[in-house]
Amino acid sequence: MAFQSLTLLGSTGSIGRQTLDVLRHLKGRIRLAGISAGGRDLELLAQQVVEFQPEMVHIGDESRLGELRARVMTHWSGPMFAGAEGLARIAAEAPADVVLIATVGWAGLPPAMAAIEAGRAIALANKEALVCGGTLLTGAARTRNVPILPVDSEHSAIFQCLHSSPRNEIRKLILTCSGGPFLNSTKEQIDVADADVTLRHPRWKMGNKVTIDSATLMNKGFEVIEAHHLFGIPYDNIEVVIHPQSVVHSLVEFVDGSVLAQLGPTDMRLPIQYALTYPERFPSQIEALNLGKMGSLTFDDPDHGRFPALSLAYAAGRAGGTAPCVLNAANEVAVQLHMEGRIACGAIPRILRGVMEQHRHEQAPSLEKLQTWDRWGRDAAANIAAAL
Repeated sequence: MAFQSLTLLGSTGSIGRQTLDVLRHLKGRIRLAGISAGGRDLELLAQQVVEFQPEMVHIGDESRLGELRARVMTHWSGPMFAGAEGLARIAAEAPADVVLIATVGWAGLPPAMAAIEAGRAIALANKEALVCGGTLLTGAARTRNVPILPVDSEHSAIFQCLHSSPRNEIRKLILTCSGGPFLNSTKEQIDVADADVTLRHPRWKMGNKVTIDSATLMNKGFEVIEAHHLFGIPYDNIEVVIHPQSVVHSLVEFVDGSVLAQLGPTDMRLPIQYALTYPERFPSQIEALNLGKMGSLTFDDPDHGRFPALSLAYAAGRAGGTAPCVLNAANEVAVQLHMEGRIACGAIPRILRGVMEQHRHEQAPSLEKLQTWDRWGRDAAANIAAAL
């Protein structure tokens, strides 16, 4: 097996908890070298530290560092970091072969860069890192000769379908999308929906932020940008199809007309395990797919009129430079306002469009420039939202 040790960033979130479930299933084949969480669920983080005995621990909330240390001190002792700088430190310094980044939003980009620059492979469940800094990350990975392994089910599916196929054999990448809670909703219904409705995803159990992004299809738009950076495929050759059953996770069409699809249960532990055990496969704890009981599989084109966020993501990706970073920053603000009940769902793409119209993007930005534009995008989104 390629990897013997792991640093996990975002351990108390949905992906983080499922990653630890995979480690339990693998029964010691992969050691947990470092663990990190924001700190909202301090009790769970403390339990994880005691159970897995990592060599280093990080907590995002610096004010709770002492409390965490007190909770684990009779069962664990070792270096403990806090804050944004501490997150980059554990990503680079914990003695791990691979760093799985399961944090949400912009916060995943700096530790991803730190891990790559330290020569660590990264398993990426944080799509925003590639959305905001895809050119930087992929360039650094090539320079350091370390892999970026996809954990998102769609990109894991494409990764498996490609199986080292040369790029000149690929005609098209096809990302599938369940359609979320608004699959059969009118534009008017989507526009007035509150967070209680937006968070009712029919297929996946995820964190609130990614669930809302899935409802607006911004999540799929970000996955388009991610696929462009991961696989080097032009945006014109990356498509999205609505597939409500969520059995086909993505497809690859080759130049001879052949199409390969990856199918599997709607269980994130499958792509997580594949990323951690690549290039090998091990038996999983997931119930096998029963084709006889599956019923029909349907596919349809997305309605860009009902889901304008998808078009905004394509436009930002094609513009490149700082545009995807600004779009992500504005989206994080708009989604937070929606979760707080301050705006309806339909206001999210209006805010994003307004921010992108004001943005004058730069090409080939540094990480520091991206941080500046991230702040600008957040401020612009807040100002536009206040004027609605």
